[in-house]
Parts: sequence; structure tokens; C-alpha cells
Amino acid sequence: MNETEPWQHDPSGTGARQFATTSWSMVVAAGDAQSAQSRMALEHLCELYWYPLYAFVRRKGHNREDAEELTQGFFAHLLDGDRLQLADQERGRFRTFLLTALNNFIIQDWRKQTAAKRGGQRQRVSLDFEEADRRYSLEPGVEMTPEKWFDRRWAIQILDDVMQDLEKYYRQRDKDALFAALKPCLVQEGAQSWAEAAQELGMNEIAVKVAAHRMRGRYRDLLRQRIQQTVESETEVEAELASLFAALATR
Repeated sequence: MNETEPWQHDPSGTGARQFATTSWSMVVAAGDAQSAQSRMALEHLCELYWYPLYAFVRRKGHNREDAEELTQGFFAHLLDGDRLQLADQERGRFRTFLLTALNNFIIQDWRKQTAAKRGGQRQRVSLDFEEADRRYSLEPGVEMTPEKWFDRRWAIQILDDVMQDLEKYYRQRDKDALFAALKPCLVQEGAQSWAEAAQELGMNEIAVKVAAHRMRGRYRDLLRQRIQQTVESETEVEAELASLFAALATR
């Protein structure tokens, strides 16, 4: 039986511990640009962080074209010279390291670096900027610092990913209807009465309440697993969860 890579999460929701290591080990793997593990780790990092970073750049006042080039160039920059290996536990949370690194990258003469490397062998990351621009156009026009905006987008991205994992779990078990009927109870308590849900699903109310309780538990487990990927140790999970909800509460 093959071992699961440390950056792979468990959407099955079985509760099996799949993280022998945390995101820092993943970062070190991503710093080795020659390995197959590097590509897997980088894809995972980009999936979680690239849109919040793109939104951060836009909130810094850069237009769409410059933000796209900066974001793409930034991830390529991280691969050059094994820079990701500089992200260690003494530098704080990984997302803090990323934001600091991006700010430094913006301050540098990035256009000159990009022009010098254009046409070379630098690695490029596949990023859907059309979708990113569409998403950014729908962002609320609230007054918020780019840093707080980044934290908020990171938190929303985490929750979106968790919801997708949860939906996949129920879909794999042919319980799409159950997920659709009970999903509102995750977002808003009392969004739908138990009687309505029971009638819709052809179940009794007690069974529906039990199913909703299990779904909430599954959701919490998946959220915790996602957070475990972004901190150094188990003891930091609660603090990062608190940061996530604080970011969501920011207006």
C-alpha cells in the first residue's frame, strides 16, 4: 500500500490521519524544482493561495495585466534558487511567509527580472486568470487594507474547498440529495425546518436531525484537516482557526 503524500488531504472524511508532516515539509518539497513531488506540492500551494495573492495585488492598485504578470512571476520566482526552502517555522505561518515574499517581489524591479528570463527555462504555473478576473469583478467594494483582504480571501478559499470536499464525499456515496437538502444547515442555522427536509428526503425528522449532526461533524473534520496543512504543528490549529473566523468577521 502506497503512503499518502504529506500535502494530500482526505476528502473521504473518514477521520484517518493523513498528515505525518505539515505544510512546511510540503514547502521544502516544492523548493526542489527537479522532483516530481515539487510539482505536486506547488500545484497544491497554487490551488489554495494563488487567487488570494492575485486579489491582494489588485487591491494594491495594480491593473489586471500587471497583476497577472506579478502573480505568475511570483510563483516562478519562488521556484528559482529553491527560495521556498527559506520558509521555515521561525518565519511564522506559511501564508505570512508568502505575503512577505510577495511584497518583497513587488518592491523589486520585477519587470526587469521577467524580461531577462522571458524565453528561458523558468517554470510557469497554469493559472486561470480569466476566472480570477471574473471573481475579482464580483468582489464587494469595501474599504479594507490589502493585507486584510488577503486574509479574508484566504479564509473564504479554505471554506469553499472544504464545502467541495464535503459535497464530493456525499456524491461518492450517492447521497447528493441528502447533501443538497442539508447544506443550508451548515451555512445558516434554521434555514430549513426539519419537517420540510424530512418531507423532501422521505425520511423522518429524527433521522434528518441525526444526518445533519453527522454532516456538521464531517464539515468540522474536513475544515480542521485543511487547516492542518497550513500550520507547523497540531498546537497551532486552534489559533489558525481563530484567525480564519476573525478574517471572515472583518468588514
